[in-house]
Amino acid sequence: METELASLAERARIHAALGDPARLAIVDALTLGDASPGEIAHALDMPTNLVAHHVKVLTDAGLVVRGRSEGDRRRTYLRLQPAALSALAPPPLAGVHRVVFVCTHNSARSQLAAALWRRRTDGDAASAGTRPAPRVHPRAVAVAHRHALDLDPTGTAHVDDVVRDDDLIVAVCDNAHEELTGPIRPRLHWSVPDPVRVDTDEAFEAAYADLADRVDRLAPAATSGDTR
Repeated sequence: METELASLAERARIHAALGDPARLAIVDALTLGDASPGEIAHALDMPTNLVAHHVKVLTDAGLVVRGRSEGDRRRTYLRLQPAALSALAPPPLAGVHRVVFVCTHNSARSQLAAALWRRRTDGDAASAGTRPAPRVHPRAVAVAHRHALDLDPTGTAHVDDVVRDDDLIVAVCDNAHEELTGPIRPRLHWSVPDPVRVDTDEAFEAAYADLADRVDRLAPAATSGDTR
């Protein structure tokens, strides 16, 4: 718990340092190369004393380090610390071995999410439903085909037959998230609108895009362990 609080405090300090437009401009200027404070002042048309103030804040936050020139030893160069920016990301999810995506009928959103996860991570994934349908919705199969996803049209299943104790359960619909309050309980909830309610290709494409974006955001946090 103390480690988590320390991590939050560190991230908050970095966010605070980046919360000023001038400091963010300095970070932008240092993203692709190093520069002296004078060069920063010239590039940003900023008084040198103001640059010195902002550089101190960035240095105290661990975002920037100073180094002496190997040529003119009187000159100082500023270097961005990319690791500090990486620390802004939430901590990884520990102990994730398999991801199970759950919706009501296991006929569209959960199927697409599992297929996207397998393609994105090469990791183990499954899908299930609280009241599974006899088959995957034809429009879900069609949208999967358009995006070269492997989907079994008959492969639906109930959560009780799929979920294991060490699974990361992601509810991709509101109903499943609200219904699963017993031993099988989602750790994450994605409120993805049900494309079956609208039943158009556009609705299924929108669900696919939403799920693909969420999978891309979750993957770095969940695959830093041993899911691969």
